[in-house]
Amino acid sequence: MSVEQRSADNAPGSASKGSGLKKIVAASMVGTVVEWYEFFLYATAATLVFGKYFFPATGNELDGIIQAFITYAVGFVARPLGGIVFGQIGDKLGRKPTLQLTIVIVGVATFLMGCLPGFADIGYAAPALLVALRFIQGFALGGEWGGAVLLVAEHSPNSKRAFWSSWPQAAVPVGNLLATLVLFIMSTTLSPEAFLGWGWRVAFWLSAVIVFVGYYIRTHVTEAPIFLEAKALVEKEQAVSYGVFEVVRKYPKGILQAMGLRFAENIMYYLVVSFAIVYLKSVHKYDTSSLLLALLIAHVIHFLIIPQIGRLADSIGRKPVYLIGAITGAAWPFFAFPMFDTRNAVVIVLAVTIGLCLHAFMYAGQPAIMAELFPTRMRYSGVSLGSQVTSIFAGSLAPLLATQWLKDTGSWVPTAIYLVIACAITVVAVLSLKETKGIALEDVDKADAAREGLLPASSR
Repeated sequence: MSVEQRSADNAPGSASKGSGLKKIVAASMVGTVVEWYEFFLYATAATLVFGKYFFPATGNELDGIIQAFITYAVGFVARPLGGIVFGQIGDKLGRKPTLQLTIVIVGVATFLMGCLPGFADIGYAAPALLVALRFIQGFALGGEWGGAVLLVAEHSPNSKRAFWSSWPQAAVPVGNLLATLVLFIMSTTLSPEAFLGWGWRVAFWLSAVIVFVGYYIRTHVTEAPIFLEAKALVEKEQAVSYGVFEVVRKYPKGILQAMGLRFAENIMYYLVVSFAIVYLKSVHKYDTSSLLLALLIAHVIHFLIIPQIGRLADSIGRKPVYLIGAITGAAWPFFAFPMFDTRNAVVIVLAVTIGLCLHAFMYAGQPAIMAELFPTRMRYSGVSLGSQVTSIFAGSLAPLLATQWLKDTGSWVPTAIYLVIACAITVVAVLSLKETKGIALEDVDKADAAREGLLPASSR
């Protein structure tokens, strides 16, 4: 870190800046909790409810789950489109208005899902409507993540960027925790018939309440000074552009690196939180309430560990922390599934929790690394594109492929091999990075300006 960076981090006004940063983090986290409550709610309901409620019976329980996961994947297909559209808006108008818009869209789509009739009522129109709402939900979420993490990353001091920007990441397990908690309460207090008939809908309707809270809090955040400076530069220098097409043209390597970073992390997460439920429920007939309780415990620990790993990424570097996650993540299925086969509740909780902790080594530092890959004028687009395009062939397919392999072979081994390959790809991506611990985002912008010929030779 340069002298100027150190002095900026330790300036007299840093205390007040830290107080303002905490408000930014809180606003980002609340919105992210809302968004991921709704997104994960769909993932859990797809496993427990949608296969039976929205699709015709075939005599094989896994068929309905596979069909539900296909609709689940639709949201992932929509996310890159959302990343492109909202990334462009976010780089032009700002992070704040974009995040306000995305939270409303996701909330409306999720509430309407809770109102849908089932296959028995309207036939194939039921899954068609479900797919349409899922697409809208995924479209909005595609623009949510990049804005939420960048709002924090661009306000953070250089020496603590990974720590502070890991907090929106920690909000994801909180959202998942709330979704799991609501479903757990409904599944334990209602009969299976009542839960399948109407109980699951309550969790979707509750999204309307927390959307209002998240939207209100996001009205009180401010744009980072570095973004306002970049916006002014784009408006002043007509030759300088922003957004999706510009980042693809100028920083294709950064996009590919971001995609590689995301690949194993995204696959592993959905294997742990979605396919693990399928495996335990279909192979061992584990009851729904016990599965949800296991996820509740794991999500709490996941939330607690993410910021600490973010702090570690600021201390020892982005690359070594990420490599720990990618390498150990490849080993997870080889001990986790035998642990699942014990059918021991404590052992099952431990297996899921370990999986999420290993995942956190990749997940915690991801916002800082991706923010440091791109200049401010196209950062929203680059981060959103790199992360959301990957979700099409990573997270969306992971539970679907794993369930199909389980149906075809009756084994978890193909899924384990799949994760090993994914982790190998991510390791290559990490090794291709430059270590950016402590770098100033202003220096990233200066290097970009030098490439555009906007700086005099003496300042390059």
